[in-house]
Amino acid sequence: MSSAGGREHGYPRPQLRRAGWTSLNGTWAFALDPEARWSKPSEVVWDRAIEVPFAPETERSGVGETGFFRACFYRRMFEAPDLRKGERLILHFGAVDYEATVWIQGSRVTQHTGGYTPFSVDITDYLTPSGPQEIVVRAEDDPAELTKPRGKQDWQLEPHSIWYPRTTGIWQTVWMERVPATSVAVVRWTSSLTRWELDFYVKIAGVRRDDLRLRLRLHSGGAVLADDTYAVVAGEVHRRIALSDPGIDDSRNLLLWSPDSPTLIQAEIELLGPDGEAIDRVLSYTALRSIAIQGDRIVLNGRPLPLRMVLDQGYWPGTGMTPPDDHALRRDVELARAMGFNGVRKHQKIEDPRYLYWADTLGLMVWEEMPSAYRFTMLSVERLTREWTEAIRRDYSHPCIIAWVPFNESWGVPNLPDNAGERHWVEALYHLTATLDATRPVVGNDGWESVATDIIGIHDYDADAERLARRYHADEVRPRLFQRERPGGRILVLGGHEKKIDQPIILSEFGGIALRRGDPGIWGYSVCDSPQAFACAYERLIAAVRSVELLSGFCYTQFADTYQEANGLLYADRTPKFPLHEIAAATRGHAPGHPLPDCMDLREREGPRQEGIIEPPPSGHG
Repeated sequence: MSSAGGREHGYPRPQLRRAGWTSLNGTWAFALDPEARWSKPSEVVWDRAIEVPFAPETERSGVGETGFFRACFYRRMFEAPDLRKGERLILHFGAVDYEATVWIQGSRVTQHTGGYTPFSVDITDYLTPSGPQEIVVRAEDDPAELTKPRGKQDWQLEPHSIWYPRTTGIWQTVWMERVPATSVAVVRWTSSLTRWELDFYVKIAGVRRDDLRLRLRLHSGGAVLADDTYAVVAGEVHRRIALSDPGIDDSRNLLLWSPDSPTLIQAEIELLGPDGEAIDRVLSYTALRSIAIQGDRIVLNGRPLPLRMVLDQGYWPGTGMTPPDDHALRRDVELARAMGFNGVRKHQKIEDPRYLYWADTLGLMVWEEMPSAYRFTMLSVERLTREWTEAIRRDYSHPCIIAWVPFNESWGVPNLPDNAGERHWVEALYHLTATLDATRPVVGNDGWESVATDIIGIHDYDADAERLARRYHADEVRPRLFQRERPGGRILVLGGHEKKIDQPIILSEFGGIALRRGDPGIWGYSVCDSPQAFACAYERLIAAVRSVELLSGFCYTQFADTYQEANGLLYADRTPKFPLHEIAAATRGHAPGHPLPDCMDLREREGPRQEGIIEPPPSGHG
């Protein structure tokens, strides 16, 4: 059972799929509670409707309320499916910003804190035997609170500089599914090329039984790779599955995941009873791939990997942080690839799992970044640590993710050079991340002021291509960068780490070129007045960065225009500012001897101080 809403937004949990689910997206009753005075459904005055899963700040929601309000309520009636003996009905929320409380038939059933991570609850025992069932959701999200992870959501009334409209309440799919009394609750994958095997973990939920077995069938490209059955012990199965190693690279490469060849291994998982009967059946997928650091290079599947990434804010016109539909997510992955990029840095947002599904499927690498809080307090430490742990747990098995980024530009830790507590927190979160996932690099604090990191990310928005190239071409450039240079006005590494200069260096933010179209309120680090000048400036800047052997890769700012921040390669509606094939040629690098255009007649103008361009924030970040 699945509704039209389910088809529009796709299966919300792509790596653990089962039949018998229903999307609850659509029209809900709605009420704003500006001062957060109502605490329970009986107090609410229902005076309007909203289209879920679009936040009330967006046009698509039908509400379009962009002012300050601290809380809101949702209400929907639904028909519960017929449940067989022992079956349970699980209610799922993809994301609700920020504190969510849920009632079923007037009974409070769960509460969750964290605006970017999912939660679920078994509602079976709260349903009435027949008739319509009621869901009520309260979302509280103080618009001025800076100790919660909020990412790019503005705390001022109107979006300013590089911050965008707020997102309150439900902004990802709400759905429910039938599960048996004993069911598969968690599936986690880890691949190892050294041993040519997959680490497979399953957790069983519900009624505890000692007579269960689990069958796993793996296949790829029509070939069966494994068909095994395991005993379920203490509600878990944890096994290493050795695959048949073809030995020769040509044959190995057919099974490895990479952006050029995103091979996925499909998995069928059956929970079996004592007589071999199927109690539960789910579908999943994984991939064979490794990501590692070797000296000053990043390697994918044992081979050097030059990163060509683009910064992606993950917003859409009219729908904010929520994609209009599943096609929009797929299209964004396709557009990043069409522009010649092999990866994206999802910036200040834990993205919808469907985006990661399409990145897995189509071949696009992802840096996953935690949305920042903007104050350093005990509460912000607790909140960010808890939500980051949930995000890693949710996305651990996606092969497209090649790095974790817990901090960006010292946001939330503004006094790193002088505050030992802040440095300890960055170090602690770096080590916690590496503990939760020892298979991926961790970028401790991207941009500057690195305390603990596997990759040194530098943010440098110098619009002069030649000067930018000279900065990273000079003799003894590594010691000079770490000891004297201050891109963005900040020291790059802290606490004696400047002596550790053999790590990969990524120019993880640069560019930010805006194209003026008559709007005086746009923001960019530099600005051009014509598509021709924009194309020329991009080509020259990319060519300069690509020429620097010191760098292990780059991340250009940015994918698409986002509200007033008009420095995308695409307009907000995803129309390219110059032809996609020309963007791709510049991104990948022109053939040797290809002359770059002479931009003297198309000289880009002074950027942030140009009339109509908002001054950049002190951090210099886009």
